Amino acid sequence: MIVKGLRLCAGLGFLILAGCTKVDVPGTAPNASSPAERTSVAESSLKAVLQRGVLRVGSCLSSAPFGFYDQSGAADGYDVDLAKELAKRMGVKLEVINIKGADRILNIQTGKVDVVICNFTRNLERAKEVAFTDPYVVAGQSLIVRKDSGIKSLQDMRSHSIATVKGSTNGDEVRSLNMGMKIQEYDNSLGAILAVKQGQADAMLEDTNFLVYQAKLNPELIVTDEAPVPLQYNGFGLRQGDQVWLNYLNEFLFEISQSKVNAKLYEKWFGVPPRFALNPQY
Repeated sequence: MIVKGLRLCAGLGFLILAGCTKVDVPGTAPNASSPAERTSVAESSLKAVLQRGVLRVGSCLSSAPFGFYDQSGAADGYDVDLAKELAKRMGVKLEVINIKGADRILNIQTGKVDVVICNFTRNLERAKEVAFTDPYVVAGQSLIVRKDSGIKSLQDMRSHSIATVKGSTNGDEVRSLNMGMKIQEYDNSLGAILAVKQGQADAMLEDTNFLVYQAKLNPELIVTDEAPVPLQYNGFGLRQGDQVWLNYLNEFLFEISQSKVNAKLYEKWFGVPPRFALNPQY
């Protein structure tokens, strides 16, 4: 439930750690591999993961409730729960590797991770460099502002400063609006939220799911009703040319969506059912 996330992530001051988190998921193989281990381009990641006995998932652990460290230092959140479910169904152990949004593509291309599950929006520009699965969550985009800012819509943002996350699509979306807004990029979502709280930025443009959660944690902030950009569809990211792995991941997403497992995990973290349907067939 959302209460769990609020308890574990109370405010922005929780500890952000670096590196990898081993997660106990019942599996068939006891031996974990080194994070430096790389997958051959000719070999499917599916086969490599099954042989290794460890699934290496890149997740952004500074973007609660999608991903964060709980008070014990363990990775947690909606994206992490999806990774746990994937590892469980594969019968392997899970290694969660903390990555930055700006490094998602690089971590895929260098083979540091088998898959990225990190609020990763699909688009044609990114598809030139990595492959995407079918969507697992649909996100609207909103602004979060201080309640005393007087900002109620995008039109109020002309010539104001707006915080975005490096490597996200939001900076490009703001530029395309051509409204003279000053774009301030931050390494992660929490840094951008903090900038708004402290008055260093007038607003942040981000996934509405994330912003609504952050507004619950920070009562001095409010999410605007206006959607400044179109809906965005988030998928898992993986290396290009691995059709076997892509097929497996798509089947996984189909099954957890059809069985409502995905919807239950979403509601666990966001406190409401998914705001948008993934696909009519689900």
